[in-house]
Amino acid sequence: MSLDLSNLKKWYERHREAILDDFITFLAFKSISADSAFDDETKLCANWLADYLKRIGLEVELWPTSGQPVIFAKHCKAGKERPTLLVYQHYDVQPVDPLDLWKSEPFKAAVRDGKVFARGAQDNKGQCFYTVTAMRALFELCEKLNFNLKLFIEGEEESGSTGTREVFAKKGKELESDYLLVVDSGIPAQGQPAITLGLRGILTMEIVCRAAAGDLHSGSFGGIAYNPNRALATALASLYDEEGRVAVAHFYDDVAELTKKELEQFHLEIDEERVKKEHGLRALCPEPGFSIGQSATIRPTLEINGMGGGYTGEGFKTVLPAVATAKISCRLVPNQDPAKIAANLKAHLLDHLPKGLETKISVDQGSPAFRGKHDSVIAKLVAKAYEEVLGKPCQYILIGGSIPITVELARASQAETVMMGYGLDTDQIHAPNEHFGLDRFEQGFLTMGRIFGKLNEQ
Repeated sequence: MSLDLSNLKKWYERHREAILDDFITFLAFKSISADSAFDDETKLCANWLADYLKRIGLEVELWPTSGQPVIFAKHCKAGKERPTLLVYQHYDVQPVDPLDLWKSEPFKAAVRDGKVFARGAQDNKGQCFYTVTAMRALFELCEKLNFNLKLFIEGEEESGSTGTREVFAKKGKELESDYLLVVDSGIPAQGQPAITLGLRGILTMEIVCRAAAGDLHSGSFGGIAYNPNRALATALASLYDEEGRVAVAHFYDDVAELTKKELEQFHLEIDEERVKKEHGLRALCPEPGFSIGQSATIRPTLEINGMGGGYTGEGFKTVLPAVATAKISCRLVPNQDPAKIAANLKAHLLDHLPKGLETKISVDQGSPAFRGKHDSVIAKLVAKAYEEVLGKPCQYILIGGSIPITVELARASQAETVMMGYGLDTDQIHAPNEHFGLDRFEQGFLTMGRIFGKLNEQ
């Protein structure tokens, strides 16, 4: 039996209830990779998923790392002359805080209004599980696979993929593929197909400024001791010029500017009013000379993600804090080197902080940007599968977020790479009440099924 749309829909309908039950079981694992208290639970999740893949018909290995294991599964019996598809996903999730803002328990999935509410419902367990479900349909509906299939599912995407990176040097040969499909992306609107051909790189840093051995009385030391809050706030403000551009030397030097023809390949427009309404935005700050869509995708940014120092509790405490801290991040575009940006950023901050303060600036992570090709074989194939399922022309988009492992996995696999998915900006990933529409879960299943079907038919 072929993997055409009709057969896929019939198969899904027959298994709908069991699919949801298994999905809810998958969501119940507290696989929070950023918190070591959940290490055992995260490994239980990996074992459960590995066993599930074995039952489907894949050969499965758990690759140990210094962190959480990588699940590597494959079915490579079509022969070396046939194409090989590698699919990337992750089974770990973000922390759930603040817990009191959830309307239902984050690890006890609830179905309301056709949506599944749980941590990981969309990012990335939902997208992972509709892919796994499509693989199950593939093995049940096709007597023989005419392409080679590999699956790489990590457990540290939400915490920097530190351990995951260790496998590339050891397992590079096993990862070699013709095509890499990263199923951890989204669509610009409900029912609008789009494949992601680029994401921005990332650089994260922490600044700690110490001015004294301990907090000081503001009456006794105000006007004498340098307040680290003031020092750090002044230095952070200097990161931007009067028009809002990043004022760090050489920040824009290596930015790869897109030609008019290249810009026309991508759908970059964003409805400002819709974005304001959906997210309650009071003000927008696009880079001068660029639209908000361009500012969010093809331009680099520098953001202050958090600041701390002194007393911020109820009431008032008149102190000069001993220490002030800040966390900053950059989103980078093609050709920008994270190490170079970090060095220039550190030099700028040190130049704008008062001499004598004890200052420590540390880099947490840095990863370059990714940009794929719209005319690659896998891009065309995925676009056609999307169009079959949703009945509309497929757009080519870029996203402002970062999946640092993508660049390294693309390099290790030596594969043509594209990203896809069915996430929406309104799914509240990383936030309380994360959710995923069951209609989009089914559409994701159908799209992955058609991708597999088209590879099998080539």
